[in-house]
Amino acid sequence: MRKKTRKIVFAMVLTLSMLLSACSSGSDSGNGGNEGNSENAGGDSKDAVTINAYIVVPPRIEDISTNTVTKFIEERLNIKFKFDATPQANADDKKKLIMASGDYPNVFLSGGFTQAEQIDYGKQGILVPLNDLIDKYGNEIKKAFDEDPDLRAAITAPDGNIYALPHINDCFHCWYSQKLWINKEWLKKLNLEMPTTTEEYYEVLKKFKTLDPNGNGQADEVPLSGAFNTWHGIPSNFLMNSFIYNNDEDFFYMKDGKVQLAANQPEWRQGLEYVNKLYAEGLIDKEAFTQNNDQMMQVGNKEGDNISGSVTAGHIGMYFSMVEGQNRHKEYITVPPLKGPNGVAYAGYYKAYGSGQFAITNKASEKEAIAAIKLADYLYSEEHAITNEYGLEGKYWEKAKEGEKDVHGNQAKYSLKPAYWDIGTTFNDTWDQMGITRRTRDIRESWAVPEDPFSQVGYEYRLYMETANNYENKQPEVTFPLTIFMDDKDAKEANLLRTQINEYVRSNMAQFVTGSRKLNDGEWDKYVKGFDGLNLNRYLEIYQAAYDNKK
Repeated sequence: MRKKTRKIVFAMVLTLSMLLSACSSGSDSGNGGNEGNSENAGGDSKDAVTINAYIVVPPRIEDISTNTVTKFIEERLNIKFKFDATPQANADDKKKLIMASGDYPNVFLSGGFTQAEQIDYGKQGILVPLNDLIDKYGNEIKKAFDEDPDLRAAITAPDGNIYALPHINDCFHCWYSQKLWINKEWLKKLNLEMPTTTEEYYEVLKKFKTLDPNGNGQADEVPLSGAFNTWHGIPSNFLMNSFIYNNDEDFFYMKDGKVQLAANQPEWRQGLEYVNKLYAEGLIDKEAFTQNNDQMMQVGNKEGDNISGSVTAGHIGMYFSMVEGQNRHKEYITVPPLKGPNGVAYAGYYKAYGSGQFAITNKASEKEAIAAIKLADYLYSEEHAITNEYGLEGKYWEKAKEGEKDVHGNQAKYSLKPAYWDIGTTFNDTWDQMGITRRTRDIRESWAVPEDPFSQVGYEYRLYMETANNYENKQPEVTFPLTIFMDDKDAKEANLLRTQINEYVRSNMAQFVTGSRKLNDGEWDKYVKGFDGLNLNRYLEIYQAAYDNKK
C-alpha cells in the first residue's frame, strides 16, 4: 500500500471508530436512578469495596487504572478497581486459561461468555445467578427489562437464571448493515432512475459499464464491487435477498415456525444464476470475492477519476475516505432491497444482544457481589453510556443548546464539541466503549446533528437516514435469533457443524458465481446432496430444539 493511501486508511479508521458509536439509556437526569446506590456501594460499610475485575482494554487507552472515567466511577460508587487487564488481541485465550486454572477474579467486566459457557460455568457454580441481586439493586437493569421485553428473555438461561449481562448498543444502522451504495452522480449523468428490481439494477450496471459515466473516455468503470471477509462486503449476499433471505451469518430462514437452510433451496439457485450473469458480463469486479477491505479502499481512493459505480459495504466509509477534503464518498446513496422475479426484497437484519460481558464469580463475597451489581447497574445508566464513550462533560461534549435538533427534528439533548474530532491515537479520558453500557436508540438519536449529513460530523446522521429511508422493517417477519441458548454438548456439536456448513455454502457460492463451478442440474444436485455428508439434518435439529425451548 502506498504511503498516502496508508495515511488515508489510518485517518478514516480512527475517525470512524469514534463516529460509529454513541450513547445509552437511563433516566432523563442522567443519574440513572442510582443516587441511592452510588453512595456506599458496598452495603453497610462506608469503606471502599475492592472490585477485582477482568477487563479487555482497547489499544487506544493509555492506562486504565489512572483513566479519568475509572477515577470518576470509583468516586461515584465508593469502590476501588483492581484490574486484571488484557489487550483485545489475546483476550479470549486468556479468559479460557484463567477459567481452566481456577485463577479467575470475582468480577468480569469483559467476559465474552457465550450462551453455552454461561450454562456450563453456571452449572459448575463458577458464575453466580444475578436474578436476586438484580431484583434488590438493579434499578437500571430492571428499567432495561421494562423498556425492552426481549432483553430479559434473551439473556435468561434455560434454567431460569441470568448469569451475565451483555453490552447493549442499539446501533440502528448496524441492525441493517447489509447495504448497497450507488453513485448518484452517475445515475444523474446517464438520466437513470434509482433501480427498484433486479432487472432494473442489471440494466443500470450495463450502462455504467458501457456509457462512460466518469467521462474520461476510457472503459475503466467498475459497475459493482465489494470485498471478501469484511462487514457485508460481498455483493452476492445483498443480491441474494431478492430471492430468499440471506444474512450471511447462519443462512437460516424461518418457515411456519421451522428452522430451514436457505442455501439449498431452489430460490438460492435462482439468486446464484442472477449474480453469475452479472459476473459473466463483467458487471461485478473480478476482485470482489478475493480482495480485503484495505485493497478495496485503495481502489476507492485512487487518484484520478472515480471508477466505482456501486459497492456493497456496511457503511460507505469502508470504501471511501471520510477525511475532510476527501469528497468522493458524497457521491453515494443507498439502494433499497431490490425486488426479485418472485417479489422478494429483504433487508438483512442483525439486532442481537451478543455474549455475556458482566458476570460475578463464586469468589466474590456478599459485600463484593452487592458492590459489583451496583456497578453493573450504574454501567447501564445513561450517564455512563455517555461518559464511557465521550468522557466527562466539558471536553468532548456538552448539553445541546436551545434550538439544536436531533435526527427526528426534536430538541437535542447533547452536542459534540470540536475537540472530539481531534482525539489522538491514544488518550486516557474515556473508556472507549470498554466493558458494558446500554446505548438505546433514544440516546443515540438524541444528539445534535449538523445540517449537512454528508459532512464528516454528520456521518452518523447520514447512516441513520439511509437506514430509516431504505432498510428499516424490510427483514422477514420472523428471523432466527443470532444468539440462542443451548447446552454445552449441543453447542459444541452445532459449532463444529456450523463451521463446516458455512464454509461449504460460502465456497460454493463463490464458485457458482464466478463460473468455476457450473450451475447446471447435475452440479446443483451434487451441491445439494453434499449437505447430507455435512449432517445438515442434525444441525437443523439442534437449532430447532433451541428455538422451541426459547419459546
